[in-house]
Amino acid sequence: MSSGIRGLTSNPAIFQKAIEGSADYDQQFGQLIADGVAVDSAYWDLVASDIRGALNALLPVYESSNGTDGFVSVEVDPALARETDQTTEAARALHDRLNAPNLMVKIPGTVEGLPSVRTMIGEGRSINITLIFSVPRYSEVMEAYISGLEDAVEAGRDDLSGIASVASFFISRTDSEVDRRLEQIGTDAALSMRGRTAVAQAQVAYQTFKTTFDGPRWQALAHKGAQLQRPLWASTSTKNPSYSQTLYVDELIGPNTVNTMPDNTIDAFVEKGTVARTVDADPVEAQGVLDAVSTLGIDLDDVAELLEEEGVASFVKSFDELLSSLSAKADSLT
Repeated sequence: MSSGIRGLTSNPAIFQKAIEGSADYDQQFGQLIADGVAVDSAYWDLVASDIRGALNALLPVYESSNGTDGFVSVEVDPALARETDQTTEAARALHDRLNAPNLMVKIPGTVEGLPSVRTMIGEGRSINITLIFSVPRYSEVMEAYISGLEDAVEAGRDDLSGIASVASFFISRTDSEVDRRLEQIGTDAALSMRGRTAVAQAQVAYQTFKTTFDGPRWQALAHKGAQLQRPLWASTSTKNPSYSQTLYVDELIGPNTVNTMPDNTIDAFVEKGTVARTVDADPVEAQGVLDAVSTLGIDLDDVAELLEEEGVASFVKSFDELLSSLSAKADSLT
């Protein structure tokens, strides 16, 4: 793929921008409505068509990498984020509908989503766990993956190599919220810590990743072909214009990591990014940043809880607004 791109992700906000921002989908949508397809079903038909095209385009990458790269991610209905059984059913339905080896279905990393992750992995389905905002939750996500693999073995699966997963750890939103709280504190010490928490937290998470996927428990699964659940850095465009456009790329490069970037961040990195192993360059310093922020009175668990709620709400809002827009468009066609 161009620019070294090895995969593709999607979410309701991305589809909202794509469908509402162009006329590219109008003809297909109009035909679906003319055929009597309900608006919400027509939406999923549009999504399935796009995802199938991407899956086919990236299949050669998947095959040439022996199932490591070339994945395309599609998210379950975000309104199900707090519903374990419905999330499981929706994820299973998307996997069965699209039926491609390089498909990952995205399940929110909420408390309610974690059992679904384990169930899907246990069934041999590849999963992208999204909306992770804290190291403790990330540890729970890795446990769900490993437990799911163990369930698959218990169910009689001897070859685990066809099961893949990434853990989507969100970056920039953490700085946005922590910086806001630091500015409320307003001391020189607090203001000096702005723009440092998100990278430090991800670097600490990477250390947890290296520790988790090591030792006898993991080696027993790896012996059966299990793939590492790679950390995926999400939300890596900088929200603060005073920060480097490539901050959340330059500082999070390392083995077995994935970074998802919007077009403008990709362009910026190609133009001026720095390629070097940075994600584990100084884990002691990274932990020191988190300790310093906590000492200043920032509750990172509270930050993560707020960001998770906002993230789920944002995806639901995008989903609802898009369906509303499509309903209006359908009315204009009839």
